[in-house]
Amino acid sequence: MAEKIGATSLRFGYDLSLTKAREWGLYISTSRGKTSIGIEEPALFSEPGLFMVTPEQSLYYGSTQTMPFVRPHFSELVGALDFAIEHNYPARGEYTGDV
Repeated sequence: MAEKIGATSLRFGYDLSLTKAREWGLYISTSRGKTSIGIEEPALFSEPGLFMVTPEQSLYYGSTQTMPFVRPHFSELVGALDFAIEHNYPARGEYTGDV
């Protein structure tokens, strides 16, 4: 994927164990047989997730999905990251106090 989008400094993770997928908050699904393109689904598998982690190892962006459709477009995501970096925009969702 890094080669496909020309991102030589990005690292991609894939093929997580179900235990690790659950640790990352990914949804776990059961097989429905063959997919629309004729591939047999495994008995259990994780649905897609996209996580961007800072060099300091903190989560900057996270997205989990309950279905394999409508994944983020990388060009839009990179544009948003360029904006965030240029404007020193912080990650959100950091509040952990009482509500």
